[in-house]
Amino acid sequence: MQRRGTQTVPPSIVHGVLGASHRQLWAISVAGALALLSFTVFSARGISLLVLLLAIAAVVAVARPTEVGWDRLIALILVVVLLVPMDRYRLPGSLPFNLELYRVVVALCVLVWAGSLLVDQRVRLRSTALDRPLVLIAASILASEITNPSRVTAYGSYVIKSLTFFLSFILVYYLTATTVQRRGSVEMLLKLVTLGGAAIGALALLEFRTRYNVFDHLDAVLPFLSFEGTLSYLTIGGNLRVFGPAQQPIALGAALIVILPLAVYFTRKSGISWWLAASLIFLGALASGSRTAVVMLAVEAIVFLVLKPEATKKLWPALIPMLLVVHFALPGTIGGLKDAFLPKGGLIAQQSRLEADYDPMLAGGRIRQLKPMLREASGKPFFGDGYGTRITGFNTPDRNAPILDNQWLNNVLDVGFVGLGAWVWLMVSAARRLGRASRAPDQVDDGWLFAALAASVTSFAVGMLTFDAFSFTQVTLIFWVILGLSAALLTISGAWPESDAPRPIHGRARWSS
Repeated sequence: MQRRGTQTVPPSIVHGVLGASHRQLWAISVAGALALLSFTVFSARGISLLVLLLAIAAVVAVARPTEVGWDRLIALILVVVLLVPMDRYRLPGSLPFNLELYRVVVALCVLVWAGSLLVDQRVRLRSTALDRPLVLIAASILASEITNPSRVTAYGSYVIKSLTFFLSFILVYYLTATTVQRRGSVEMLLKLVTLGGAAIGALALLEFRTRYNVFDHLDAVLPFLSFEGTLSYLTIGGNLRVFGPAQQPIALGAALIVILPLAVYFTRKSGISWWLAASLIFLGALASGSRTAVVMLAVEAIVFLVLKPEATKKLWPALIPMLLVVHFALPGTIGGLKDAFLPKGGLIAQQSRLEADYDPMLAGGRIRQLKPMLREASGKPFFGDGYGTRITGFNTPDRNAPILDNQWLNNVLDVGFVGLGAWVWLMVSAARRLGRASRAPDQVDDGWLFAALAASVTSFAVGMLTFDAFSFTQVTLIFWVILGLSAALLTISGAWPESDAPRPIHGRARWSS
């Protein structure tokens, strides 16, 4: 029996198909035919893979409600994204793209959700608080492709890959925002993210002290994964920069800092035991040696100071013992970060020049790139060069653009100032809604949770200024899940552990903007 107030995967997809309208059956048939045709075009073996994916999705979809729930499927996505490194492992198979575990898991969960939307009336694609900016972002991406037909044709495979990634992020957002309808599920998933971040932080400390990366040995416990090779270590100020399960040290630091406010919330709610998790996340982020992580951390402190000034001020005395912990746990890190922020000649001068032995397509200072890239953007100000047509990377043979280490600047060049405005709208709208909710009189108990989510979203938005965030799938997927949970919590809004069941919301919550 399905419990009242809980939405789960439908008990029988067959029963749903028998009760579906002719229009729904026609849509299912056409969508399935197009999917099969697409995979067949890509690879002769692609059709067998799709059949396997659909078969597994069907098995999951027909599972009993007591066995599989939407929150568990989202939890599965989070576990894989957090703990299985991307670009270092792949699954067996020959396809035009790397068959990675997170791609299969996301595809299966989305297939189950899409099938349920078509055949089960209990599963609906509900509106969320962030629909309008997301629609404008999608429209600007589509317009960028339409207005640049020659570039899209020339770099078709890269465009398809970029569009697929963007679509997967949007689908994960809506899967999370529309299926999570209980406040208890929101908190469970946020606890999972926080504990996963704490585990990564602890293993980052181990890597810093021993150079042993546990995430390079997952094939020992997951033999179906094929290890593609480890990453080259980087140093800053003579200190090792760890990368854990991330694709790069900056991405590791950014991912852990995005998670850190959630740990702060749980320390406020559940007591001192969560300080250990918060400390491990904080230390793991610093072990990356990333200036981006420090900037994002400062942004989060400002957000908490604005939204919860009195309580945040009381935390400042903890700064001194925390610095002592960093000194002993990560020797040399404080000095290395100081030298990174205050290099000889100044940070602005360093970021404004290209070193003699540097390839201008791979590096060369974030500030140095601003003027020429904005001049380039002015040539196509509305919709840019075309989403996915600017190819960067260290080992990309078709590279035609420099690495900018600035996702906002990348967005301007890809989708123009219209697209940039849409992305700004998304980030500002999310942070503003969450900030207002954190100070709403009827949300006293949930105020810190909304503040933590606002800090997380804002820090990611500011961090995009100093690294090409969308090139790193792990931190970007974590952000979209947190954004989806934020939207779900805004919809639930009045629910709290006393009832722990969704209450229907009529109209917008009073703090919506």
